[in-house]
Amino acid sequence: MTEKSPLLNYRLSTSTGSQPKDVPKPSRAKGGRDGKTTRKLGVVFGVVIPTLLSMFSVVVFLRIGFVVGQAGFYESIAMFLVAYLIITMTVLSVCAISTNGALDAGGAYYMISRALGPEFGGSIGIMFFLANVCGSALYVLGLVEAIMSTFGVPEEGAAVVAGPYQVLPSGYWWSLLYGTGLLLLCFTVCLVGASIYAKATFIIIIIVTTVLASIFISFFITGPMVVTLSGTSVLNSTGLTNASYTGLRLHTLEGNLLPNYTVDYTTHAMMSFATVFAVMFNGCTGIMAGSNMSGDLKNPSYSIPRGTLAAVLITFVTYNLLSLLVASSCERHLLQRDYGFLRDINIWPPMVTIGIYSSTVSAAMSNLIGASRILYALSKDDLFGGVLALARKTSHSGNPWASVLISWLFVQVVLFTGKLNTIAGIVTIFFLMVYAAVNLACLALEWASAPNFRPSFRCFTWHTCTLGILGCLVMMFLINAIYAFASIAFMLLLLMLIHYLGPISNWGYISQALIFHQVRKYLLMLDVRKDHVKFWRPQVLLMVANPRSCVGLMTFINDLKKSGLYVLGHVKLGLLDGLPSDPLQSHYNSWLSLVDHLNIKSFVNLTLAASVRHGVQNLLFITGFGGMRPNTLVLGFYDDCTPQDHLQGKILSSSGHGLDAVCPTTDPSEQQYPFFPSVRDVGEARDFQAEEYVSVIADAVKMGKNVALARYFNQFNREEALGSGRKIWAHRSRTGPFVDVWLLNLLQPDNHGYVDVCSLFLLQLTCVLHETRAWNQARLRLFLCVEAGCSLQEEEQTKLRVMLKELRISAQVQMVLWDKVVALHWRRQGRERDERSAQDEESREKQDVEDAEKEEDTQKFPNNVAQLTDEYICAVNNLIRQHGAPQPAVRFLYLPRPPADTSRYRAYLHQLDLLSQDLGPTLLIHGVTPVVTTDL
Repeated sequence: MTEKSPLLNYRLSTSTGSQPKDVPKPSRAKGGRDGKTTRKLGVVFGVVIPTLLSMFSVVVFLRIGFVVGQAGFYESIAMFLVAYLIITMTVLSVCAISTNGALDAGGAYYMISRALGPEFGGSIGIMFFLANVCGSALYVLGLVEAIMSTFGVPEEGAAVVAGPYQVLPSGYWWSLLYGTGLLLLCFTVCLVGASIYAKATFIIIIIVTTVLASIFISFFITGPMVVTLSGTSVLNSTGLTNASYTGLRLHTLEGNLLPNYTVDYTTHAMMSFATVFAVMFNGCTGIMAGSNMSGDLKNPSYSIPRGTLAAVLITFVTYNLLSLLVASSCERHLLQRDYGFLRDINIWPPMVTIGIYSSTVSAAMSNLIGASRILYALSKDDLFGGVLALARKTSHSGNPWASVLISWLFVQVVLFTGKLNTIAGIVTIFFLMVYAAVNLACLALEWASAPNFRPSFRCFTWHTCTLGILGCLVMMFLINAIYAFASIAFMLLLLMLIHYLGPISNWGYISQALIFHQVRKYLLMLDVRKDHVKFWRPQVLLMVANPRSCVGLMTFINDLKKSGLYVLGHVKLGLLDGLPSDPLQSHYNSWLSLVDHLNIKSFVNLTLAASVRHGVQNLLFITGFGGMRPNTLVLGFYDDCTPQDHLQGKILSSSGHGLDAVCPTTDPSEQQYPFFPSVRDVGEARDFQAEEYVSVIADAVKMGKNVALARYFNQFNREEALGSGRKIWAHRSRTGPFVDVWLLNLLQPDNHGYVDVCSLFLLQLTCVLHETRAWNQARLRLFLCVEAGCSLQEEEQTKLRVMLKELRISAQVQMVLWDKVVALHWRRQGRERDERSAQDEESREKQDVEDAEKEEDTQKFPNNVAQLTDEYICAVNNLIRQHGAPQPAVRFLYLPRPPADTSRYRAYLHQLDLLSQDLGPTLLIHGVTPVVTTDL
């Protein structure tokens, strides 16, 4: 991507959260009072120089001899290779993300938040801000210590005689005063703006480059000499020892090839590979300095990859060459006992001191301006509400002076600690966590295979991202396991706070892309040909006419699904012909808000059709994918009950739309119509007739779907049903509410069989409900209807108990005598036979043929409605109510299959109405698929 690319005139991710996520927003190119940043910096001044100065800190001047002296030349090179492998993997990820679209201020925070979402972005952003704050304080205090070692008056009790230049008073408060003054200098430079910072760093890089050049030249010019080691200022010891600088000699290199770990004279701690590596790695953690300037770069996508890679290559070559020269010219004793030996062997010793001061000041300024830019980006994204509102203030030129001021105050607070040895490790760990998060963001984008992830920088793969993540994590625990655990815990705490308290962003969530990728893969693996009855689970399509009146049913079916598929379906009457657009798209947000409000785990599927029947057919045909398709259709009952509005006054704002969100009308005189219309009034016409309702049931059965009709669930309150049941029965049997199950097809009294596909399906659904956490205290009651004196009574009861034992279902079986009820049915049959006997022979033969056809239909569709009387059905209804004490929370009844003759649909629905009259929440269920097995 070049600087003239037109793609950079548009922002791929909004930062204010106020614009639609699919609408590109113009890039901020000019400054002003509105907070837009003036972009002036290029590759060299904006990226290369800040990165070099952050990596060329005091480590290059004061710790390069320490690394070689302890680890030897071989292990030193190995350490640099491992460290630069880690940071190179991270740099590749940074380059990939930065070339995938226009960047705004915030650097690593902006990349992570736009890739991983606000939770990860905000938590990592806070940690990166704190790391930069502590890093700035660390460099300021390091500079104070370097100044005091040269110009400070020795403290009382020290055995060192003050030199001619040691005139500055020493002590905690004096050091704090010096640090405050130096920090004020850095603050002034950063407050002016990025341009003056770039000019200041340009001067400093010239100084540092000159110092490094003098150091390299000194190795070739300075001859052998004896260096006096003065450890009294550190150890309070009085002895002086000498060590040799041999110049470039092969035998000196041979003596420094292998490691020789000893006690560090500054900390009195025994060194090891891990401790030396941790110290050395501090000089490699400045790779994000250029990325932090993303809001001030003319073309971040062009400058960041080129500048960062160039800086990493330069520092890698410099460190390794310096290690080789040091190992070839200095004895091991000199390297281990005097970390400032470069001043002694330099052609002009003050040059190294100047280099230390310059690099430390630049590193402090780099961290301070980096912290301010991260804080400014966090404030713009409004992840913490009004807490960071002040940090949004900018100058006329667009410099976020308020963020710089706040960052300066934080650094000043940290300066009061006086010494930062205790937090130096966690500062490095914070940086490593940010690097790991950048690698994770790039890895997630790569794994998600998002079509819009098309970085122009292609020198990366998921392998490089993974190596970067693992390397950062290993380094974190290698440096300090306790700090690593603490920082991870702190990040998780921030993540949860932002997740629950932060606003919803429209940046796009990488988690959604990853979930889509994985779900698609596993859906393809979910082969319907491998389905087995042992692993059957209900997958429910609940048809909802108006969600205002179906709250109780929706919550109940959510319990009944048992981790299966749950889809809320709705049919809107109409045709797409003549409409400018799909009228259902604007309704999804309200339905999803309803799902969130009810705390149910369901999908939403809406359709437009000319009739309800055709709409349900469409949903049954197209809902789901592969092996995840609804196998059970649930319908509300067709009766004359007046619906009740259970959502009246409920306003939600979780997704930007409330349950009563409205569509504005063009005519101001008309009222605004809600997405969820008002419930049907008494006497108001329905959307479809009784015949169409039964046709929907018949269609579902023909399509191999199980059917459940839900009645009186407007009376169902989940909290009351479960809560009251526990209170009533806790002192008796420590069980919850009752769930009643009537396995027999009560509309076919001449059928004595209990074990068929439908009854087993009914039993399975009851067991599924009982296994859910909310209903596991419920008591199942199975009612077995028998005739007194029937020889099959004990046989049927024994058979049912054996079946329940084999199916591992715990239920209370109750025998119900229904002789009087069945007698009503057989009395009707006897009258019909007497009437037929009075007819002539020809009529009887004709009637016999018709009866044979009816019997065939009855066997095929077991509900010959013409044979049942209202008197019999009402008697069955009374029988159910008589055996319903205490009142169960819900009843399960056997639903007969609709008749084959469509002219009998009204009679069929009338009989269902009489059967379930005044029974409370009831499910009439018809199962067509085998769902239970006794096999292991």
